[in-house]
Amino acid sequence: MVSLTWGLLLISIGVVIVISLLVLGSVVVRGRRAAIATVPVERGASGLRWLWIGVGVSSIPLVVALVWTVSVLAAVSRPAGKPAVLIEITAAQWWWKARYLDPNPSRIFTTANEIHIPTGQPVQIRLRSADVIHSFWVPSLGGKTDTIPGQTNLTWLQADVPGTYRGQCTEFCGWQHAHMGLLVVAEAPAEFRLWEAAQIRPAPAPASPQIASGQDTFEYRCGACHTVRGSKAGGSVAPDLTHLMSRTTLAAATLPHTIGSLSGWIANPQAIKPGARMPAMEVSGPELERIRTYLQTLK
Repeated sequence: MVSLTWGLLLISIGVVIVISLLVLGSVVVRGRRAAIATVPVERGASGLRWLWIGVGVSSIPLVVALVWTVSVLAAVSRPAGKPAVLIEITAAQWWWKARYLDPNPSRIFTTANEIHIPTGQPVQIRLRSADVIHSFWVPSLGGKTDTIPGQTNLTWLQADVPGTYRGQCTEFCGWQHAHMGLLVVAEAPAEFRLWEAAQIRPAPAPASPQIASGQDTFEYRCGACHTVRGSKAGGSVAPDLTHLMSRTTLAAATLPHTIGSLSGWIANPQAIKPGARMPAMEVSGPELERIRTYLQTLK
């Protein structure tokens, strides 16, 4: 891409220089001749030959630039090698569902709003939309790609340096568009495989009667929308919370993942993201404590 930019710049400079020299030469030559008023009107030879020559000569750099541009765009639109990871990301108002795909069905799992990728390896992203048009963009890793209802668009990411990269929806998609963020965590391949293995596992069984009570309350109050693998909660319209505590943010990168933020989000999400699809649950104090205690075991 850099070589293309410099190449087009040099071609453009060359064209400007040639045209400038031709104009300057014409002015100098005409200036040496007699005034136009003293030149008798007469029909000269046709100038079409010069037009064809000019078109032919100028077409050469244009064709070269076109072929070069198309080849470079085709090269950067796909990964340099076979993708190491395949992720299906579904955008919804206002969060991101990430489904890690694998030929082995037992290794497929779902998470939300925070995706992990191995460093130094290309990752293919399949983009879908659950409702309206969104746009997937992680500025430090790649360009923007729209998610369009009824259509699957492909893009890819590659991070060569470990770190956490902020992403954002960049197509206005409703009230909470500005609070539709995501995080891409790039880590060494060995660390990524450890994270992947942990994500594949179901949630741990309750280790105490108190946690079991919290699981029952969660399944009753939240299980119709959220999934926790290994429990009776099997909803599909809201983020999978099987490993909620492994994420660093809540509400699509809107809140830091703290006990206070978690409590506030459970109690009244509309106060934090007005218009969010998660309704105010109107849970009692004891119910909130039981649900929160259970969710804190989902690591």
